[in-house]
Amino acid sequence: MNRKFARLALAAAIAVLAAGCGQSETTAPGASAPMAAVAAPSTPDGAISATVTALRANNVGAFLQNALPAAELARMKADWTKEVNKDPVTEDDRKQFADTMTKLTAPGAEDKLYAEIEPQLKEFDQKTAQQMPMMIAMGQGFAQSAIQQSKDLNDQQKQQTQALIDATAKWAQTVKFTDPTLVKGAIAAACKTARDLNLKSIDEARALSYDQAMQKAGVVLGGAKQVFAIYGLNMDKALDSVKVETASANGDTAKVKVSYVAFDQPFSTESDLVKVDGKWYGKQAIDQWNKHQQEEAAKTANPATPEVAADKQGENKG
Repeated sequence: MNRKFARLALAAAIAVLAAGCGQSETTAPGASAPMAAVAAPSTPDGAISATVTALRANNVGAFLQNALPAAELARMKADWTKEVNKDPVTEDDRKQFADTMTKLTAPGAEDKLYAEIEPQLKEFDQKTAQQMPMMIAMGQGFAQSAIQQSKDLNDQQKQQTQALIDATAKWAQTVKFTDPTLVKGAIAAACKTARDLNLKSIDEARALSYDQAMQKAGVVLGGAKQVFAIYGLNMDKALDSVKVETASANGDTAKVKVSYVAFDQPFSTESDLVKVDGKWYGKQAIDQWNKHQQEEAAKTANPATPEVAADKQGENKG
């Protein structure tokens, strides 16, 4: 079961939104739509719209349902408990988890945490703040180079991604990340998220079922959105601006145009989709899944590989 594939799918979606969804105004930070059911993506544009709806509602379970082929999702659910508990938990892990949650959820945690990091913020302002423009420019350059060298993006996608990177860099140049008001807001959001998670121990977290874990993941996503919004990156407003239309369709392949507003300017891009078992998925995601399936088949055919040997050794220890 490729749990890593699912994590990467969600992380990639959030990263793209975080990079390109800056807005000058904020909607209710941390507020999220109910965990509404998302319609099955039976059309190309419907597949993209369903994914947007899932992210807007902080519905991680629906997002994965749209992102992963049915066989992979079923495997993930079936193997969830085994995979989550694959690596043994240590007493240090238990202590670190409990200490962190206690620190975030204790009465007055917000003031205590700010008092703890305030000296570090002042030190940063004195020693590093002046270097931030150069650091941002360097990061922008590295990102632009990576985009140009990418083999997974076509020319139009590269151009659009570069425009988003430029807009993100301009936003970053205008934000004082150590501003006390912003930092206090981010700390408050983190503390609220920890309280909403309501997990006292790492063993309790590991005992969650798949559906329970997806609910908790939605709480984390909502908290992350709130932090982004405090710093001017309103993901939900950008998601609300998304317009989707099928540009072309031919059998089991299609191209979908996605238009949206980010950093108060319009953007558009095109995504390639493929149909698998009557549902539409991103072509790159399916290509990665097929590659994973081939690798798993190769391991089964040749169990002497180091990866399989390591897996078997771990199973024997368990």
